[in-house]
Amino acid sequence: EVAPPKAMEVRVKILYTSLCHTDVYFWEAKGQTPVFPRIFGHEAGGVVESVGEGVTGLAPGDHVLPIFTGECGECVHCKSQESNMCDLLRINTDRGVMIGDGQSRFSINGKPIYHFLGTSTFSEYTVIHVGCLAKINPSAPLDKVCVVSCGISTGYGATVNVARPPKGSTVAVFGLGAVGLAAAEGARASGASRIIGVDLNPSRFEGAKKFGVNEFVNPTDHKKPVQEVLAEMTNGGVDRSIECTGNINA
Repeated sequence: EVAPPKAMEVRVKILYTSLCHTDVYFWEAKGQTPVFPRIFGHEAGGVVESVGEGVTGLAPGDHVLPIFTGECGECVHCKSQESNMCDLLRINTDRGVMIGDGQSRFSINGKPIYHFLGTSTFSEYTVIHVGCLAKINPSAPLDKVCVVSCGISTGYGATVNVARPPKGSTVAVFGLGAVGLAAAEGARASGASRIIGVDLNPSRFEGAKKFGVNEFVNPTDHKKPVQEVLAEMTNGGVDRSIECTGNINA
């Protein structure tokens, strides 16, 4: 059972959701305190079913993407060009309830099922704070753009907003999965001239060319550490390095 949305909340019919490795990580309960039972999922696309009191920017029928890094629009972080760590809606993986009243909107026979990242998209219907939804053009195919709500925005945003490679610079991208490809696209959009993809899977290299990667390194092809290989390729090192593997050894 999915309760109606309360103040500043929206109930969304999820039409498409993809599986991010973060969902797998928390499902395996590695390195954190598990909250059980809860509904995972945060990379999705859907349609607004109903809205709660105070919601003005969304209406039933609107196409939306859930955003796990929400924005209240009022706090110092939301008003800053340097930060998106909203005081109200910043990521909290341990919180399994809604911010407004500290209760879950999911239940079975009256027993609560907890939320994940404020989104819980592995459910046909979910309730999300309005600050964690982005309205999109209804002509955009939801089965494709659902990855914009996590993987694409993560990689692209990390490059464009944080790394900020200058025009003509050299960028190395470690890991050519969804996040890495988006990071490479961000480097291309920023005007980087050399974008070096680093991945253990050579089958990813050809597809990565579509996202701006123009040179490739497979660490297993070399006997020396990959950073030394990159330093030799670039006469001392790259201008920006973006790690998209999720592996601390990288």
